[in-house]
Amino acid sequence: MAAMAKFYMYRWITLLLATLAVGAAVAQEQDEQQAQTLIEQADRIRFPGESFQVDVAVTSRSEGQGAESWKYRVLSKGNDNTVVMVVEPAAERGQIILMKGRDLWIFMPNVSQPVRLSMSQRLTGQVANGDLARANFAGDYTARRLRSESIEGARYQVLELTAKDRGVTYHRVLYWLKEGSNAPFKAEFYGLSGRLLKTGHYQNYRNLLGKSRPTRLVLTDALRQGEESVLDYADMKLREIPDKVFTKEYLKKLE
Repeated sequence: MAAMAKFYMYRWITLLLATLAVGAAVAQEQDEQQAQTLIEQADRIRFPGESFQVDVAVTSRSEGQGAESWKYRVLSKGNDNTVVMVVEPAAERGQIILMKGRDLWIFMPNVSQPVRLSMSQRLTGQVANGDLARANFAGDYTARRLRSESIEGARYQVLELTAKDRGVTYHRVLYWLKEGSNAPFKAEFYGLSGRLLKTGHYQNYRNLLGKSRPTRLVLTDALRQGEESVLDYADMKLREIPDKVFTKEYLKKLE
């Protein structure tokens, strides 16, 4: 009888542990799905899901040096098609960056063929190519919730975003979203080594295309004190863009 009791007790404990393990796995999966939904909503707050055009002015400052400025026009269709055209300075006008999926090329007027680029490669100041060309956090990263924080009286969800592959702009991102609205507040961007590269703050929320969106992103270098780039977004509008625009063959025709 004692042996039989031990046998049933063992079976009961085994079943209990298996049930708890399945429950924990289901809870984790649900939490990950919820975190993924949060960053999808945050993506749509930063930029519309429809085809659109926006002008971006970038001002970069370094310790002991004057400010440098650039202007770009960005055309975007869906999550995987973007064209970035240099407007200023005049000496660089005509340079165009094309993104298709996670592939990136730059066309320069004095070079016959587009040149392959990486998302993480620096474009100007603290701005990487992917910062302008790709804003698809939901498609590039797997998200999980770390904690909730209170900052200056407001509550934020802190998410950890882990790159799905090495082709994305950053290996890891910590992302602060305001509770209730999921509006982006802050992001910390980490490299493959695990080192913090830069911090971004989403500012100047204004109503654009029917939604409150950040019109300024301040990127501060975590390695070199006093270095930062400010991206100001203006004249955002929906625009029908033919698919042929997002091809290497069409780059020379863009104005």
